[in-house]
Amino acid sequence: MDSITELELLCADAWPALVDEGLGQWRLRAAGGFTGRANSALTTGDPGVPIPEALATTSAFAARHGIEPAAHVTQGTETERRIREAGWQPAADHPGGVESMVMTGPLPDGDPLGEVLDKPTRQWWDLAVGEPTAAQRHVLGTGPLLGFGYVEAAAVVRGCIVDSTLHISRLSVRPALRRQGTARRLLATLGAWARDCGAQDAVLQVATHNTAAIRLYEGLGFTEHHRYGYWRP
Repeated sequence: MDSITELELLCADAWPALVDEGLGQWRLRAAGGFTGRANSALTTGDPGVPIPEALATTSAFAARHGIEPAAHVTQGTETERRIREAGWQPAADHPGGVESMVMTGPLPDGDPLGEVLDKPTRQWWDLAVGEPTAAQRHVLGTGPLLGFGYVEAAAVVRGCIVDSTLHISRLSVRPALRRQGTARRLLATLGAWARDCGAQDAVLQVATHNTAAIRLYEGLGFTEHHRYGYWRP
């Protein structure tokens, strides 16, 4: 298995959808519309049927679960070319942007701030999503090994360890407290927790238009591994 496929599968395991069905090596996912990652077909590997048929199955799956049909597609791959030939197009109106990158790096280190909770509290939810839906509770609140970073009334982050890799997500800092090092220090706290749990490295997914977040992660030693986008009929 190549490194892109390994990382995509790891990220999918760290971000569990309410429904996750196999189509050959593809994964058809639905979670009430909460995030593209949990509401799209992960198109790594061979679906076991011709691409047009796989896309038709993806659309039927989406219709059954009340979501828009979408495919999560790694850039520059043969699968991307075949999906384009089948008439699907990049989802230019996707809320997270038309393009995202997967970044890999060391476990965050530095001057810690805050704590890592075993379970998300009401205060954590308030900063992360507000009042959570059932889908949000499932996607964010389940996973192999979870830690919920929290700085009181200031910032949150979610960590999920899959095998020996920390998946970082849902980093949020109150607007009035940004650019003060809060995010970096909370990530250091999460990194220390992950290290104590046996993690060795880290991965994250970020929209390419989120330049502030990318600069933060680059400052922590993260680099781009590959890019992906969402495609629709």
